[in-house]
Amino acid sequence: MVLKSGETSVSTSGSTEAGAPGQRLRHGKLGVFAIVFFVIAAVAPLGSIVGGAPVVFAAIGVTAPMAYLAVGVLFAVFAAGFVVMSRHVTNAAGFVAFIAKGLGARFGGALAAVAVLGYVALVCGLWAITAGIAESTMLGFGLAVPGWVWWIVGLVIVTTLCAVGIDVSLRVLGVLVVLEICTLLFLAIVVIAGGGATGSFDLASFNPTNVVPSGVGIAILFAATCYAGFEATVVFSEEAKNPRRTIPRAAYLAIAVIGIFYAFITWVLANAWGAGEVQAAAQADPVGFVFAVAATYGPSWLPGALGVIMLVSSMAMFIGFHNLLSRYLFSLGRSGMLPAALARTSKSGTPRVAVLGFSAVVFVVVGGFIVFGADLMTVIYPWLTSLGTVALVLVLLFTCVAIVAYFAGKGAADATVWHTRIAPVLAGIGFLVILLLAVVNYDALLGGSGGVARWLILLIPVAFVAGLWRAGQQRRAGRELVFDDSPV
Repeated sequence: MVLKSGETSVSTSGSTEAGAPGQRLRHGKLGVFAIVFFVIAAVAPLGSIVGGAPVVFAAIGVTAPMAYLAVGVLFAVFAAGFVVMSRHVTNAAGFVAFIAKGLGARFGGALAAVAVLGYVALVCGLWAITAGIAESTMLGFGLAVPGWVWWIVGLVIVTTLCAVGIDVSLRVLGVLVVLEICTLLFLAIVVIAGGGATGSFDLASFNPTNVVPSGVGIAILFAATCYAGFEATVVFSEEAKNPRRTIPRAAYLAIAVIGIFYAFITWVLANAWGAGEVQAAAQADPVGFVFAVAATYGPSWLPGALGVIMLVSSMAMFIGFHNLLSRYLFSLGRSGMLPAALARTSKSGTPRVAVLGFSAVVFVVVGGFIVFGADLMTVIYPWLTSLGTVALVLVLLFTCVAIVAYFAGKGAADATVWHTRIAPVLAGIGFLVILLLAVVNYDALLGGSGGVARWLILLIPVAFVAGLWRAGQQRRAGRELVFDDSPV
């Protein structure tokens, strides 16, 4: 078959075109703010502040806001090359499509396996800690229900919303994300109104001389997890309105909102405790760190409300991730990397088979840990999120390499050397540093659990080899993997 520019087909007898009926997402559906909502939802602002900010404060003290800004700058530099590359690749496979375009389909297949492993591990870990928090929170209201019950209920709700379609998901997502942001802003307002620990607010958080060098690695790692949903900006590109404009705008807006918002909220928390007390407070009681601020400065109902709203709004995070991953699996099924059944869509363009497939994987993984008696918060969460973090940073690193490789020797008429060379190289160095920090500090990421958990990191090279083998298998069978521009 002869393809015109911009068309894509899986070159295999009996296979279907990437754009064949039943294998197409709904084009022109999502605008800039819709995609940004998906990114922010995956970030889970309230949950990240309650669960992640205390770790950053414990590591580097009052300068925690600088960690969020530093990682934001790194992603902004990365976005310079990412935005240009997104004009040449429009595919729901996200960064994997970039890697395949720059480094070849086989390498794309290998990193696709690593990306799927990373996202599955990350989402399963997040489901575990959310279930654990739900159990303890509801116990405070007199409901003694095991965490795994709350997990199953939540999984059913999220799966249903994602399977119904992007329209319903987006409406629910918008309400929950706004609820999260408003809750954190209300907390900030009551702290500011209360004058903070000293009666006035200072800028000690942004003074580099206050940084605790020994904790920078851990702080940067945890701050980086707050950008885990950034790939949604390209994963949803097939469904975007005018991708060439929508994706760049969504990318930069998402980075700005996440970086500035997190820096602002953590700056308020730093002043709530005081520069001299905030690190010790975070180290002494990381779980109650934010709730103590709410109890001190806010009305009596605020701490309890924070817990409930965090649980409710966590559904936004899972709606975001499940929609993102279902499209990932859809694209991999369409390319030939995974079973073709995953590439089936409903009449509305929803990849329902992929939605159900991803939820089934989550059910098996988390359910398997629970059956063998693993604790939701002290085992499943740290083990799987640590694995997911390392895997996804590796994918980001190779995305930078792929961007440089793709534009090497030919450049781009719509970009400068900054976009195609300098920015990707600088971002790649930054992600390499984060990757090394993650590996060196892997025990800290695991929460000190060590033991068997350390060996889980070997699943990353195993996934890489498995993906490489699968891509090679397809090639030997005369079915070349296709991670190219989808017909739009």
